[in-house]
Amino acid sequence: MSRTRKAKIVATLGPASSDKATIQKLFNAGADVFRLNFSHGSHEQHKQRVQFIREVEREAGRPISILLDLQGPKLRVGVFRDGPIQLSEGDRFRLDLAHEPGSQERVQMPHPEIFQAITPGTDLLLDDGKIRLRVEQCGSDFAETVVIAGGKLSERKGVNVPTVVLPISPLTKKDREDLAFGLTLEIDWVALSFVQRPEDLDELRAIVGDRAALVSKLEKPAAIESLLAIIDRSDAVMVARGDLGVEMPAEQVPRIQKQIVRACRDSGKPVIVATQMLESMTSAPVPTRAEASDVATAVYDGADAVMLSAESASGDYPKESVAMMSRIIAEVEADPFYRTAIEASQKDPSATVSGAVVMSLRVTSRLLDLSAIVTYTRSGATTLRAARERPVAPILSLTPDRAVSRRLALAWGVHSVYFDDQINDVPQMVVDACAIAAREGYATGGKYLAIAAGMPFGVVGSTNFIHIAKA
Repeated sequence: MSRTRKAKIVATLGPASSDKATIQKLFNAGADVFRLNFSHGSHEQHKQRVQFIREVEREAGRPISILLDLQGPKLRVGVFRDGPIQLSEGDRFRLDLAHEPGSQERVQMPHPEIFQAITPGTDLLLDDGKIRLRVEQCGSDFAETVVIAGGKLSERKGVNVPTVVLPISPLTKKDREDLAFGLTLEIDWVALSFVQRPEDLDELRAIVGDRAALVSKLEKPAAIESLLAIIDRSDAVMVARGDLGVEMPAEQVPRIQKQIVRACRDSGKPVIVATQMLESMTSAPVPTRAEASDVATAVYDGADAVMLSAESASGDYPKESVAMMSRIIAEVEADPFYRTAIEASQKDPSATVSGAVVMSLRVTSRLLDLSAIVTYTRSGATTLRAARERPVAPILSLTPDRAVSRRLALAWGVHSVYFDDQINDVPQMVVDACAIAAREGYATGGKYLAIAAGMPFGVVGSTNFIHIAKA
């Protein structure tokens, strides 16, 4: 089952999409990757969803990718004695470690690491940024603040500290338990929340090893300051616009989104644009025009994937949300200006043999109007290099590693195929490529295929060969 569009769709599973029939409908509607949000749901529920996904995969005969999204640290205030309070501009309000229920004057903030990091003048954002406090005086266990922007504050609302790098690990005890469980399942990607610095990836990499690929969720201003280093240590990146929009002015988020997408494209790392893309479709059968434009903008920028959260997890129209997103992508990619914009924003690859090969694939794809580009890959590197070039032709990726075939389902323009036959010579490689392209619906009579691989066969990271064949 092949797709004609290039950008991929990540669909979050949840209460509205937990049974096999619905997962099948989401896949048929266009979902390429399924996200398991470990902020919600039990281990048993997630295990059942994985089993259903793999059943759909076997029946479809096409690799499906699964992304495990870790919750990360959740910073919250404590409880109030008499229910919610109302804070007004100019009020004094204290945050501390005391366990007593809160009042109009104070509340517990059970996170000593915040007190260690803040200084007078630091702003604290409560309840998704609706309330802003400015620190006037602080110590190791308290902060005296003044209310800059007031509002109603109820118990256990979130706390954001946008201008400070907090001395905490992005992996909580819950995350470690969820990760240990998730790695017993057939998951392909692990998304790390609350990434602040490149070193945050090292801890997760040491645990995961080669059992899954890593996605850095960029939702902190500190991460943007170390953007290139974080991308370098990641296998993919997610533009997590929810918290990013809380921690920095809303007007800056579109620019930051474009900055992240461009940096990922330059480095050849897949990038997902996420959060509130079709939010109104949680309760309506059609999106707003602004939401349709939001999805389209990410596609015009060349993002590898766009993501649905509540729309597919808990909304009233999960299948319709996926189908709408798929139609928006298809409409953008049919626009002649889309190809012009992609070409204009494309940077040359590295000055290496593999870089020269994949650049040749892009040019050849345009000149010869190829039916497809076929990549033989063991690690996925050849295919990702080809995807980085954003060629006109679809990329048919053949790999003997089932896990790699699933991970590549996230990458732009890639139709991934698990292919375990041993390749010993070029004639056999060409025959197999043409046969699989025909089987998968990518071979058009009389048109050409471009085949890329590394020689000698089976050596990882040695993309050095291109062959043109009649489909």
